[in-house]
Amino acid sequence: MAGDDRRGVPFGDESLADHVDDDEDYCPIEQVRLTVPPTDDPTMPCLTFRTWFLGLLSCIMLAFLNKFFGYRQNQLDVSSVTAQIVSLPLGKLMARVLPTTVFQVPFTKWSFTLNPGPFNLKEHVLINIFATCGSSGVYAVHIITIVKALYHRQLHPAAAFLLALTTKMLGYGWAGIFRTYLVDSPFMWWPENMIAISLFRALHDEEKRPKGGLTRLQFFIVVSVSSFAYYVFPGYLFPSISAISVVCLFFKNSVLAQQLGSGVHGLGIGSFGLDWSAIAGFVGNPISTPAFAIVNTLVGFFLVMYVLTPLNYYLNLYDAKKFPIFSSQTFDHTGHPYNISRVLNSETFAFDVAAYDGYSKLYLSVFFAFNYGLGFASLAATITHVGLFHGRTIWSLWRKTKKNLQKMDVHTRIMKKNYEAVPVWWFYTILAVVFGLSLLACEGFDKQVQLPWWGLIMACGMAFFFTLPVGIIQATTSQQIGLNIITELVIGYIYPGKPLANVTFKTYGYISMAQALGFLKDFKLGHYMKIPPKSMFIVQLVGTVVASSVYFGTAWWLLTSIEHICEPDLLKEGSPWTCPGDNVFYNASIIWGIIGPLRMFTSQGVYLHINWWFLAGGLGPVLAYLLAKKYPEKKWIQLIHVPLILGATMNMPPTRAVNYIMWGITGIFMNVYVYRVYNKWWARHAYILGAALDAGIAFMGVLLYFALQTNDISGPVWWGLSTDDHCPLAHCPTAPGVEAKGCPVVH
Repeated sequence: MAGDDRRGVPFGDESLADHVDDDEDYCPIEQVRLTVPPTDDPTMPCLTFRTWFLGLLSCIMLAFLNKFFGYRQNQLDVSSVTAQIVSLPLGKLMARVLPTTVFQVPFTKWSFTLNPGPFNLKEHVLINIFATCGSSGVYAVHIITIVKALYHRQLHPAAAFLLALTTKMLGYGWAGIFRTYLVDSPFMWWPENMIAISLFRALHDEEKRPKGGLTRLQFFIVVSVSSFAYYVFPGYLFPSISAISVVCLFFKNSVLAQQLGSGVHGLGIGSFGLDWSAIAGFVGNPISTPAFAIVNTLVGFFLVMYVLTPLNYYLNLYDAKKFPIFSSQTFDHTGHPYNISRVLNSETFAFDVAAYDGYSKLYLSVFFAFNYGLGFASLAATITHVGLFHGRTIWSLWRKTKKNLQKMDVHTRIMKKNYEAVPVWWFYTILAVVFGLSLLACEGFDKQVQLPWWGLIMACGMAFFFTLPVGIIQATTSQQIGLNIITELVIGYIYPGKPLANVTFKTYGYISMAQALGFLKDFKLGHYMKIPPKSMFIVQLVGTVVASSVYFGTAWWLLTSIEHICEPDLLKEGSPWTCPGDNVFYNASIIWGIIGPLRMFTSQGVYLHINWWFLAGGLGPVLAYLLAKKYPEKKWIQLIHVPLILGATMNMPPTRAVNYIMWGITGIFMNVYVYRVYNKWWARHAYILGAALDAGIAFMGVLLYFALQTNDISGPVWWGLSTDDHCPLAHCPTAPGVEAKGCPVVH
């Protein structure tokens, strides 16, 4: 849980793997024994009308809200925890008011009722699975956005929809192949699920209103209404309070001061925000993040933002002073934004080598360049860290899994006894159908997405190959190794000059693996909660199709109805539709897809030395491991997490300094101070507080858009209407002679 500083299997503790008990309640993992009850009531109804109604409603709402807010300056990630909490009183209300009449389906033996009795835990779990499908995102929508809004090219809506659907579903096909190892095995325990199970049990415990206090539902209502009312200020009347940069208010003519003080375009010294979406919308909800993870992330953030970036900028590494100190844009050798139209053939939409040779190499801000280096380091560090700190335990668990496939723990025994397994041909059918649709998306529609059939097969092969080893790591340590950089690197070398091929390959190669592991994690949750496997499968399948459709529909609607969406320089004052995440995705397609790693990270480009970060990242955890071995009594050393430190700023941009600062302050306050001083209050209210804040903002944001902004009714024109932080000089170059719009020229 958020205040628990344990990282999966504790360092040096092999008891989880070695515990053996031959009785019928055998369960080798201590955390599972303490959290999951070894009981089941197979008579509980699961796929009820309430499940379908509340589940589909949750799925649709979360998919719509997350995509709707994903295009805005301060995005909002509404998690499934919100639906998990809200659906409980709604389910109980439906159990009270719906009729219990049994309806017979004509000409069949089937019958159903709208109200099979009290709202139960299994219905609640399935509703949450629906909600998870809606909240988990559709990565391929980034491709649709950059094609239509930033490259300004046509994309057939059928091709776009198939991209959204197939990239979300492809991994489900081979997830079924690995379920024996990653779901049925008692040693693959998926630690993240323990938080969800704990919350489910807490919500379904009988609750009495404390004297002088509120029930959890009443607390949720009070906070969500307050959040709803407050968001009219940052969301409409006073957007500037999302990022207040104090230094810029005092030094209005100093480039250096604004570089240091801007929370949006600079290092953020002295900046803060008064908007929950600015706190939780980028880095994640700080309340549900473990304290050790917050501290490690903040250490990484401070080292990168306040040591590495200013040091290398003012040393002028890679001609850094020609460019902004903090930016995700691409630049040419003169310091101007890279004119991609000069190197991209407008007819073939492919890289023009001759035009590139006659123009300029591609440059990045020093922060963005080193952020790619940190991405290399983080990938290498994750592998080394897991091998050193968890390798023996993972190997022991995997060895026991292979030897004891017939050895069932109490949960597997109950599931095998009470419920029929999902036939394997269901998974093979999905794999065949979705792969066929993926081929159609790539090879059909005039090959608009550029990825040839062999690229799709290679991407699927990479995802399939990594699903089991990465799944073993995630199922025992909660850490997932991302394949995004590796996939970009591979296809960038093999098939350069094709921006859409690059991002499509990355999506199929990385996201389909992530979807497979998400499917297996949820299946393990259903396994522990004793949900019939076929019910889980049906809910996941339907939820994924519905979520993909809603994400696609919402994106297509906004992209075709909002003028200049994703183009901040052309938007009206105060418009929130700046698409920070999509602009970063767009620049990545230029770096990896058009220019390519050969012309970026070898001697042909500017950033050859960035490759050394692979070595640095691989060696980093070794030092932490040796310190932990030498000083086992020092708990703080045991909690040093090098991959988290190195990967702390991987979301920057679109995440800005002010977002990390406010996220860190909130997280430390809630999960260190409140957790320790007011532990009972934290245990009762912390998760509900985070969910209520999200819910209030989500509903007000949508209300403002439909009631006012769609009718072109903007907030009052004044200083506070800007979505920026009033630091116009923070993005200025400081190299002599470089000109930039709105900036003084240094001589």
